[in-house]
Amino acid sequence: MKFSVIFEAQLADPTVEREHQVIRDCVEQAVLAERMGFDRIWAVEHHSLKWYSHLSAPEIFLTWVAARTHTIRIGHGVVCMPFNFNHPARVAERAAMLDLLSGGRLDLGAGRGGTEQETSLCGVDRNRTAQEVEEALRIIGKAWQEEELEYHGELIDIGPHPILPRPAQTPHPPLFLACSREETLVQAAEFGIGALVMGFAGPESIAGMRAVYDRAIAGRDGSRQVSTVVNDHFSVLCPTIVLDDPAEARRIGIRGQRFFAQSIGHWYGGAGIPDEAVVPGTDEAAVLRQAAEQVVARLHEQNIPVRPTATATFHADHAYGSAEEAIAYVERLREAGADEIMCLIQMGTVPQEACLETLRQWGEKVIPHFREPVATTPGSRA
Repeated sequence: MKFSVIFEAQLADPTVEREHQVIRDCVEQAVLAERMGFDRIWAVEHHSLKWYSHLSAPEIFLTWVAARTHTIRIGHGVVCMPFNFNHPARVAERAAMLDLLSGGRLDLGAGRGGTEQETSLCGVDRNRTAQEVEEALRIIGKAWQEEELEYHGELIDIGPHPILPRPAQTPHPPLFLACSREETLVQAAEFGIGALVMGFAGPESIAGMRAVYDRAIAGRDGSRQVSTVVNDHFSVLCPTIVLDDPAEARRIGIRGQRFFAQSIGHWYGGAGIPDEAVVPGTDEAAVLRQAAEQVVARLHEQNIPVRPTATATFHADHAYGSAEEAIAYVERLREAGADEIMCLIQMGTVPQEACLETLRQWGEKVIPHFREPVATTPGSRA
């Protein structure tokens, strides 16, 4: 079991000063995560998504963190792979440079960046994003395995060119794909790369997604693999706030999740501007349930079917509360098939003190629970 922290750089009340501070706060959290025994950090790439994510240049953020750490892996997850966001050769060059300078600590994830807000900024054709992601992965998967990269695909042609420098890891950093639907889980398995999975719907949903991934791996014939190496790794998002006061942890965590749900709903589903106010004494769980009901009502009004994932971000049963409650929740995720727990701590309304305390609690109490050796009896296997 691996443990990581994922950063969106979310921001309520996004003034310039607060924006600058939240990015510095994320660096502080990432450095602490290494000291607390986390295996990896992940940093997303989004563009122009005010409130939801102010992390538009994660390669710079990750380089800054890599220079201040020594052992924690550096997850560039995900890179927006459509060509107008990032040319595949440039992704390969930047990834190799960061892998080299970090001493071979880079992991590289791919995603679409498919909101209208983002694609319109960079002139991305939304109808081609899935195809461009796949071609980009194929280009990156072979970029460092030959003296010169040459690629002739349906959407892009690249004549023979060396890709410089070479990464520290051979043949290249492990590859991942952001997966939110069964279709993308199947793609990740067939591509032979890891799955980065949103875990808001809870352990039962995660178990179903793991089953889809495993079935696709079992049926894989190699024809769609994007590299000569395979990375069958299943990473699951886990919203969490853990404090000495479990009730306060749940209140802060659920409030942060409500902001997350509202801000992602604003850009992905046309919902209103997220509520930035934090009102002491509010029953955040009740407000979150009410917000989910409003989403369902809006979908019904527009004659849009309410799928199981439609209100997943409003589901509040996560690792909020005490360290013991977090351990119990992680046990459920492990049983559901998670290879890695991606802790989502930095949500828009969560204060920095709560983020840092949560990292300490996980490092001192939660992670060690899963690192202790399994007791064995004579003749048994660990």
